[in-house]
Amino acid sequence: MLFLRRFYSKSGRIAQIFKTNKPGDSLAIQGWIKNVRRLKNNTFLDINDGSTSSRFQVVVPRTPENQHLAPGSVIAAVGEIQVAPNGSFELHASQVETLAEGHLQEGYPFSPKQKHPPEYVREHLHLRSRVDFVAAQMRVRHKAQKAIHDYMDAQDFVQINTPLLTTNDCEGAGEVFRVQPDSEDLLKQMKRPNVPVEQSYFDGKAFLSVSGQLHLEAMTYGLGNTYTLSPAFRAENSKSPLHLAEFYMFEAELAHLEVLEKLAQFIEKMLKSVTNRLLETSAEDLSFCQRNSNSSSDLPWLQVPWKKISYDEALQVLQENKNSLKTPINLNEGFSKDQEFFLVDHCGAPVFVVDWPAQQKPFYMKISRTNPNRVHALDLLMPAVGELCGGSLRESDPDILRSHPQLPKDLEWYVDLRKYGGIPTGGFGMGFERYLQLVTGVKNIRDVIPFPRYPHSCKM
Repeated sequence: MLFLRRFYSKSGRIAQIFKTNKPGDSLAIQGWIKNVRRLKNNTFLDINDGSTSSRFQVVVPRTPENQHLAPGSVIAAVGEIQVAPNGSFELHASQVETLAEGHLQEGYPFSPKQKHPPEYVREHLHLRSRVDFVAAQMRVRHKAQKAIHDYMDAQDFVQINTPLLTTNDCEGAGEVFRVQPDSEDLLKQMKRPNVPVEQSYFDGKAFLSVSGQLHLEAMTYGLGNTYTLSPAFRAENSKSPLHLAEFYMFEAELAHLEVLEKLAQFIEKMLKSVTNRLLETSAEDLSFCQRNSNSSSDLPWLQVPWKKISYDEALQVLQENKNSLKTPINLNEGFSKDQEFFLVDHCGAPVFVVDWPAQQKPFYMKISRTNPNRVHALDLLMPAVGELCGGSLRESDPDILRSHPQLPKDLEWYVDLRKYGGIPTGGFGMGFERYLQLVTGVKNIRDVIPFPRYPHSCKM
């Protein structure tokens, strides 16, 4: 044991072995045994340490001391890098130490050699990082976040940590979670005159944020371009494979933005750049996720210019093809998911639908000065996921904002932003998990987030 620990400072992650090692190098690794094969003279261990979707072979002499090695156990091994007959590197171990027993026969829910359906894996959230396709998803998720942060930093955006507790419902749809202390004694202690007892902690209603947009706007008025990648919460009774009660939103706000076309250009360039970066850093994991989901590894939308059509043009296309749609067209609401997919197929590329009816969009979107029934808004529709981004120019006239029938009564501060040195701004939001579904091909959004929360399920 002491011998092995001397080598821990030289230990390597499996994902880096091909990049940093050569045959004959001494190396120490640590990881979980995924499979064991015993031949006459040697035992072959497939090891994974969580750094890659590939397994690494460790060869140890078949001795009585090594007979206990079994799938699920955690080992540390020291030895020499050699080239296997198939051309891959493997470790010929001189010493092996068991760090923890796997106990797979004592109720462990996953069989090492069996591919389990995502629905079953989801029932064991605390253990599912041990499942290869979930681990690959989490590594892709990490690299995607890093690619977004790196891109936005290179574009001189300032990252803002927008609050999770808020007094406003940004979208105005009422799909919010109320927040208050669970302790009735605390609430009674903090009670003030003319304040309901359940509101006594904040002296008013508080909610979990549905969006950081309004807070980003406040920061943009003093900092310039800003963005956030933060949790958001929607109290929807939806079991859709594209919806969660808790998810992450990537939102950006651009200062001095007066033309919707420039916002669409920014979104397209950002998504293509981030995805190309992800293909560079996570090609193996992306391919593994796509194969596991039986989806195409080709992302053709990276190679073509994206389309732009008006809401009226999109509506005309749908009305002309209504017999091919699964859902009826509703002029008082946005497009359904199958209608979004139809528009993407019709255009043959991702499509920005622009200039929406004002009645369908929130109060903060800029009203067209030539057609008050329309707002300068866009929805980006993509293959596989439908709407990925929603954005707009923001209403910059305080008088128009103040007279808007949907303006909440407690947002005078939002109007004040325009009053004190106001500038034109615009921005968008993107569901981060939907983006991960888009690039990995994973069908259910619950499998691209570590701990999914949805109706009737908030485990751990």
